[in-house]
Amino acid sequence: MLFKLSVKLHGHAALEDTLNIDTTVQEKNITYPTDGKLAIKIINRLNKLAKTYGIQQRRTYGKEVKYLRLSLLRHFRHAGRRAKAKKALKRLRTVAFTQIHELRRTLPCHVLFEQCQRDFLFYERILNQKKGDHNKIYSIHEPDVYCMGKGKYRKPYEYGNKASIASTAQSNIIVGVVSHPENLHDSKTLFDVLAHCQNSRDKAVKAGVCDRGYRGPKKIGETQIILPGPPLKRDNRYQQDKTRNENAASAGQPLNRS
Repeated sequence: MLFKLSVKLHGHAALEDTLNIDTTVQEKNITYPTDGKLAIKIINRLNKLAKTYGIQQRRTYGKEVKYLRLSLLRHFRHAGRRAKAKKALKRLRTVAFTQIHELRRTLPCHVLFEQCQRDFLFYERILNQKKGDHNKIYSIHEPDVYCMGKGKYRKPYEYGNKASIASTAQSNIIVGVVSHPENLHDSKTLFDVLAHCQNSRDKAVKAGVCDRGYRGPKKIGETQIILPGPPLKRDNRYQQDKTRNENAASAGQPLNRS
């Protein structure tokens, strides 16, 4: 409702027939995910849980976890010592499983089945996941985060949610924003963002201008999807941008490039 009100404040400028649509990464407040970090966080949470309910543990593994953390940080990217880092990661997982089994035996039954059992199953899923698994969990407090590769040189992988943004072609007013819970292909995100645009300004979109990452559908409902053609070798960057703007302005009419 608040977003719809902000769009209406722009009046007629927000009611353009042609929109520019693109996707970006809505990054979450998480550290760079590694299996070692997740295992250490699980161990710390289990120790805190035992302390909360006054359970005397056999070991807290504090000094050993500190040593294993240093082994991972120092040797994980070293070709000759990677075996030591893998051994440290395996030991961290063993420690986490040991603490889970101990707490299942010592926690009160009502606490175990009403509060902690779901967390223990979640921790076990994280500890059992492998490198090539699908639907991996990258954060304990943000389990819906997934990995995306957007083709950037300096940041090949980003962790968060894919978000679609639609803005008017002439006045650059944002009239549609949608966050996608799954890592969908760009062409499969068009229906949701176009529906949000129609709801926010009470007007259908006649044409949506996208990049070539949206290859696939030519029309979504009553909205025509306009994709730029591949650039010619003789075109410089100015000519490519000019052709793209002409393509958006023509709203799907064929261009004469002679």
